[in-house]
Amino acid sequence: MKHFLRVLTQLLVFLYCKCLWRGLKFVIRKLTGRCELQRICYNNKPGARRTLKIESSLKCSKHELLQSAINVHPDSVEKTIDDIMSLKKINPDTNPQLGISLQACLLQIVGYRNLVVEVEKLRREPYDCENRAHEEMLMKLWKELRPDSPLSGRISKQWCEIGFQGNDPKTDFRGMGLLGLHNLLYFAEHDKATALQVLHDSLQPKHSKMSKAEWDKKKFDKAIGYSFAIVGINITDLAHSLLVSGALKTHLYNVAPEMPSLVHFQQTFCYLMQEFHKFWIEEDPCDIMEFNRVRTKFHKRVLKQLKNPDMALCPHFTASDLHLVNL
Repeated sequence: MKHFLRVLTQLLVFLYCKCLWRGLKFVIRKLTGRCELQRICYNNKPGARRTLKIESSLKCSKHELLQSAINVHPDSVEKTIDDIMSLKKINPDTNPQLGISLQACLLQIVGYRNLVVEVEKLRREPYDCENRAHEEMLMKLWKELRPDSPLSGRISKQWCEIGFQGNDPKTDFRGMGLLGLHNLLYFAEHDKATALQVLHDSLQPKHSKMSKAEWDKKKFDKAIGYSFAIVGINITDLAHSLLVSGALKTHLYNVAPEMPSLVHFQQTFCYLMQEFHKFWIEEDPCDIMEFNRVRTKFHKRVLKQLKNPDMALCPHFTASDLHLVNL
């Protein structure tokens, strides 16, 4: 019986979506004199609310032109909008704002798709110690985070001071490839004050009233205590999953007026790093073995925030140049 009801429900939903809804849209257009794209643009403010609905409308359209619009090259967006206006028999002279609004939405949609490709390419590119550009980025990361401590050598225990696991950081980039290094370096360069503070805090004893000398003497295993670089690579993985799943569309559609770029993704990483650091302290874990639990809980919190179509992840520190606002 339950199976029958489930099948019947699915059939009714299918009929509604394929027949009744399209018939309803036809009636609404006749009554209002506006197509669905017009109604979305006129009834929703710019940002995720509008762009997500435009994206859904294009995907579900029965017209091939509208379905394929979300996959066009950025250079073809303007022509695609002209073709859509023509298909919908909308006069651009009497509806000039509509073309502008649709173009902004479509640029965000194709920009997000291109950003996923760009980020994935960086993630798949392994760190190569024979590649001069890779090595220069790594050495620059050290100089940004340890400006007063010269590195004794390329292979050195000093790398542990900024949170790598061993003498050679290249082994730690396996999971996220060059994407992890790009994000860490961006954080260190463009949000330096915050990056240095997070690094400093991550090395401190959990019990702040105890001096470092006392801490070292008693050899406690509890500290704020996580490895800065390793956590950065892990948070890169979290940001990557948000991007690929589409969850990050809400944020990026609200902060990128047109095409989201790699910089927007890196700025989001900076925000996530600082927020995770605060969240870690609030959770007060016993030791690093609780990392996965804390990370999972943090991930769920971010996902919940991103379900709000007006949400733009916003840092709460003045040293940042992220310019992300909660619309």
